Amino acid sequence: MSETNETSQASEIGWADFEKVLIVAGTVTRVETFPEARKPAWKVWADFGPYGEKKTSAQVVALYKAEDLVGRQIVGVINFPEKQIGPFRSQFLLTGFPTPDGVVLTAIERPVPNGTRLA
Repeated sequence: MSETNETSQASEIGWADFEKVLIVAGTVTRVETFPEARKPAWKVWADFGPYGEKKTSAQVVALYKAEDLVGRQIVGVINFPEKQIGPFRSQFLLTGFPTPDGVVLTAIERPVPNGTRLA
C-alpha cells in the first residue's frame, strides 16, 4: 500500500505551474490582535512594494509577538483568492513551516526589495 499524506511523494508539477504562484517578499507594517479568530492569530499587514499593502490572518502567535513581526521581511503568496476569516478578509498567505511548537515563518536570508518574486 502507498501513503497519501503530505510526507509521501508529491505529484510533479511543471515550471509553468510554479510560475502561476506569485510568491514575493514583503515587510510587515502592522500587527493587531484577532480576538474573533477560532484559533489564536494575528491580523498582519505587509508592504509588497509594487503589489501594494495586503493583509492576512496568521496563526503564528505561539512563536511570534506583534513587536517581533513589525519590520520583519516575510514571504507571501499574493495571488490566491481572498478568503473571509470571520469578520476579516485575508488577501495573502504568510508562508511558514508547521512544527510541534507552532509555525516557523519562512525567512529571507538578507534584505531584498519588497515585491521581489521568489525564483
